[in-house]
Amino acid sequence: MDLFCDHCGRPAEDGDHAACPAAREMEPPRYCPQCGRRLVVQVTPRNWSARCSVHGVRGG
Repeated sequence: MDLFCDHCGRPAEDGDHAACPAAREMEPPRYCPQCGRRLVVQVTPRNWSARCSVHGVRGG
């Protein structure tokens, strides 16, 4: 279970995140869903990768 929203970085149970899934369809995650830290994101023409300094790499 994700503790934080990977689009806005707020706690997953805090507030309304209705717009976040729609925004995530068009762009990679910006925050780690496990710890809420800002991700280092690299976007290429075919895909993206996002790295958390604690939890490692996520790909898309």
